[in-house]
Amino acid sequence: MTQYIAAPNQTLEIDGVAFAYRELGRKGGVPLILLNHWGAVLDNFDPRIVDELAKHHHVIATDYRGIGLSGGVAPLTVAEMARDSVALIKALGFDKVDLFGFSLGGFVAQEIAITQPGLVRKLILTGTGPAGGKDIDQVAVVSMPLIQKAMSEGIDPKTYLFFTSSEASQQAANAFLNAMLERQSDRDLPVTQEVFGRQLQAIQAWGQQAPQDLSSLDIPVLIANGDQDIMVPSALSSDMAERISGSTLVIYEDAGHGGIFQNHADFSSKALAFLRD
Repeated sequence: MTQYIAAPNQTLEIDGVAFAYRELGRKGGVPLILLNHWGAVLDNFDPRIVDELAKHHHVIATDYRGIGLSGGVAPLTVAEMARDSVALIKALGFDKVDLFGFSLGGFVAQEIAITQPGLVRKLILTGTGPAGGKDIDQVAVVSMPLIQKAMSEGIDPKTYLFFTSSEASQQAANAFLNAMLERQSDRDLPVTQEVFGRQLQAIQAWGQQAPQDLSSLDIPVLIANGDQDIMVPSALSSDMAERISGSTLVIYEDAGHGGIFQNHADFSSKALAFLRD
């Protein structure tokens, strides 16, 4: 089976805009669409998780419009990102999918599931929160000092943004960041500062918009996060679980925004069990 680090970059043109994606795993059945976080490209999906999921599912990782190898201009709203993702899903020929969204990707996944009833079979929401969620619009206030601190120290900001300060969590951070660098060739294009800023505007708008009716989701939903998420407060995961009937909530101890990466083996096992027919 092809591993994620070797999956080729592909593009599909929709209304004159090329959308980049990578796919792997067995074809057939309901595909699993991956939706990524703020400032992320195809190389920022954790290959350890992707490879485990692809052992049993057709997995498709995507770049948003204007991100990485995708063309066009990055959207300023989550709703636009969702519409683009739906257009890509339909252009790929699918009328039923599973969605796995991390952080910003979780916003997009919720928007798709709510606005496109019937398209989504199962939904995985990780490190994320609902529209109008408390303090989502404060992500820049929390993140920027830590980004600047990391840059001054010559390390990846995810060290501080995704993980706690404990020794165990910092070891997990190093393992995660090393995994992100395993792909040596045909890497995606990095995100520009302009795109970074446009996505931040979309996140802030999501945090300030009116809450959505999550009770309308009548599909299986798996929610996961760390217990110390400083980017999208962990309490919002519990809030979503309370508002989505029958959802499953997993909270990892001594873990931050990247709790699923720190606990990638356990999370992959739980995600596979959840996705199993």
